[in-house]
Amino acid sequence: MNVLKDGPDHAAARVLLAHGAGAGMEHDVMHTLAQGLADEHIQVVRFEFPYMQKTRSDGRRRPPDREPVLLNCWRELAAEFTHPRLFLAGKSMGGRMASLVADELAPAGLILLGFPFHPPGKPERFRGQHLASIATPTLLLQGERDTFGNREAVAGYDLADTVQTGWITDGDHGFKPRKSSGATLEGNLAQVIERMRSFIHDH
Repeated sequence: MNVLKDGPDHAAARVLLAHGAGAGMEHDVMHTLAQGLADEHIQVVRFEFPYMQKTRSDGRRRPPDREPVLLNCWRELAAEFTHPRLFLAGKSMGGRMASLVADELAPAGLILLGFPFHPPGKPERFRGQHLASIATPTLLLQGERDTFGNREAVAGYDLADTVQTGWITDGDHGFKPRKSSGATLEGNLAQVIERMRSFIHDH
């Protein structure tokens, strides 16, 4: 499988980073996060799910693979890139799939970037039930205005004590703030990187 690596193979921690439903591993946000996080202590390995690999080869956009395929992809990657301090991380759908196999794979930690708690405008279609009992140490970083689960909504959810939540200033699902907020996307992504880094160093 094609992967993109930032940081050395001998780094003390390794982060497997998955993309969201609509954009692959080379998307600007993925690129910024991987390059910003990787250093001599942290290696970041980006990968793509099978449907995105197919899109890369023929240019045809397609919907995500079915859940069992996505979960198996995570299992295979975790086995291939095994590491004493392995962290699973993912944007939106990629993170949700990681969260479904985290307790099974027992990584050092799990990082959820913009968790899709429900489709926009459909709070009744809740998809975060398992986060109430997840045993893996988890960092949830969510934009305050994320239409898949904003600050007000998430405050009412039952999340396990293992889940620590960080809020990104005025961020939408891609962490982008409104101009009027005074925040910038660059600043918000720097915030995400710093939070990820301190979580990794602590676990």
